[in-house]
Amino acid sequence: MTLLVNLHRHDREAVIAIVLGVVLISWGYLLFGVEMPMPAMEGMAMPMVAPDWTVGYAALTIAMWSAMMAAMMLPSAVPMLLFYDSIARKRSSGNAAVGSTSLFGLGYLAVWLGFSVAAVALQFALDRASLLSPMLETTSIALAGALLVATGIYQWTPLKQACLRNCRSPLSFVLAYWRNGKSGAFAMGLRHGVFCVGCCWMLMLLLFVGGVMNFAWIAALAVFVLVEKLAPAGHWIGKIAGVAFMAWGGFVLTSLAAAS
Repeated sequence: MTLLVNLHRHDREAVIAIVLGVVLISWGYLLFGVEMPMPAMEGMAMPMVAPDWTVGYAALTIAMWSAMMAAMMLPSAVPMLLFYDSIARKRSSGNAAVGSTSLFGLGYLAVWLGFSVAAVALQFALDRASLLSPMLETTSIALAGALLVATGIYQWTPLKQACLRNCRSPLSFVLAYWRNGKSGAFAMGLRHGVFCVGCCWMLMLLLFVGGVMNFAWIAALAVFVLVEKLAPAGHWIGKIAGVAFMAWGGFVLTSLAAAS
């Protein structure tokens, strides 16, 4: 029992260390792995060969997307994790609270793993339709413009705003969805992950506009997500960005129509 109490006492620090470790490893993988030269691009005289979608390639692609989602989304979830940990400490004692925050985090990441699988399925479809460049950005100007406009519109929808409120307010989320026990912690993490996906899924699809393999674009979207969720005026920043996305997409589509 003494060991369990000591573990509980250090659980908060362990969670912070684990989150920091996962984020650093994920960003390290993206920085040193995403922009590594692709074998098919080494001979510039050779045309880009479409990847062979084997089970192994699909698994590696899911791993890449999962690392990307962890790197981009976990930092914005830290306030929620720490707030949950504080409440769990007050409501539980001994082994009842040990690891509960870690389980909350695992539930959160499980949802983003599911999103990663869906993103890979979309990537596969775009690849088979010959709509992806070597940097995994869409080669269709019409699709890029449509994604930008759709993202901008979504920034203003009631669903986006409801999900964003739950992401921005740990207190409101805990009051509305608290569940006791370790299974409750995991379930709460799943629910918070669902709200987070509901808030950001369209933004993540913009990776196909700027390039899934483009580290600078990944970092820019990650910073935007962090600001939208944590800055005092984040919800208004998100709406202003929505207008900018719509204008950008409209310009792209107008330019395409003028060139036709």
